[in-house]
Amino acid sequence: MKLRALRYRGIAVTPRTNWGFLEAETEDGRTGLGECTLAGQEALMAAEVARLDALLRGADAANRNRLARLLPHAAGGLVAATALSALEQALLDLAGQRDGLAVHAVLGGALRDPVLLYANINRGTDPRTPEGFAKAAAGAVADGFAAIKLAPFEPLMWEDGASQANRSAYAQGLARIEAVRAAIGPDVALMVDAHWRFSPGGAASLIRDLAPFNLFWLECPIAEANRPEIARLRGMANDRGMRLAGAESLAGLGAYAQVIAAGCYDVLMPDAKHAGGLVEIQRIAALAQTAGIEVAPHNPTGPVCHAHSVHLCATIPNFLWLEVQWGETPRFFSLVEGASLRFAAGHAPLPMAPGLGIRLASGPHADWIPHSRPWLDPRLG
Repeated sequence: MKLRALRYRGIAVTPRTNWGFLEAETEDGRTGLGECTLAGQEALMAAEVARLDALLRGADAANRNRLARLLPHAAGGLVAATALSALEQALLDLAGQRDGLAVHAVLGGALRDPVLLYANINRGTDPRTPEGFAKAAAGAVADGFAAIKLAPFEPLMWEDGASQANRSAYAQGLARIEAVRAAIGPDVALMVDAHWRFSPGGAASLIRDLAPFNLFWLECPIAEANRPEIARLRGMANDRGMRLAGAESLAGLGAYAQVIAAGCYDVLMPDAKHAGGLVEIQRIAALAQTAGIEVAPHNPTGPVCHAHSVHLCATIPNFLWLEVQWGETPRFFSLVEGASLRFAAGHAPLPMAPGLGIRLASGPHADWIPHSRPWLDPRLG
């Protein structure tokens, strides 16, 4: 099962969203699929996949440990880690197709079916008023989700100082959270993603201000490298009945080992697109389990990462729940064919077909487009 070609497929799915995929084609006619979405880095991703194609063409696709080994000190940063993660996904898909096994079986077998989901309503909310967020949250609850997440604080950036714009963004963020909590009631779990927008002092004030809303977790309040302050904030959050979650953009077991050792988070959020692949996340989850830490993989992008994440989460003992984008675009379902990705009462069914169970739908797809106004402030990555 030798590799004939690796291809990057960047597809525009909304005016502000591109999804990126890696297709691994073998000489015997199979195609394995992985996702390498990295907003704003599509041109670099295409170049990195082309580099891997030139390097690996003709290699045996069965040699995953050799072909998709994450080297944390290698050049390329998150772009290279994301391309390599997608390659590992695609090779797992090929292995399952070859052996007649679903990806979760290739990973050692499922512990659960279905997989519990929570709804990230952030990209599907329009208008971005408190009322708009409340309506989106209520819609997700009506769809059967028992947990909701929003990222309410744009355009706040603590480095911009105590400006009127930052004060207004903070007040608006709290108003959005209050409206969502009122819309979903007290029994639905509520999570808030802060997207690293706060200083340690600002995050401490945020935790105090969020206490009345009975959050399940606060996510990514400050820069990931500031581990001592994250650990301090975790204690503050726990004292107020909420977890602290984060580490969605790290790559490799070594990076997560430092976060675990420092006691930063109650919940780790490795992303199948960035962390080094599904097997690397199993290693990360095993280390987290020894410290009593839950795992809730980051997964707010396209259907291929979602399908791989469902297979992965079925195998993790300390799994909490899996993120899924809700309401951004119906192309989440129509862009692929094969096993159904439809949610049922806030759960994802576990695909049983050989390999990943889905493939990109046939027919024309719009190529990725550059975005002059990215979703997140470029300083956030």
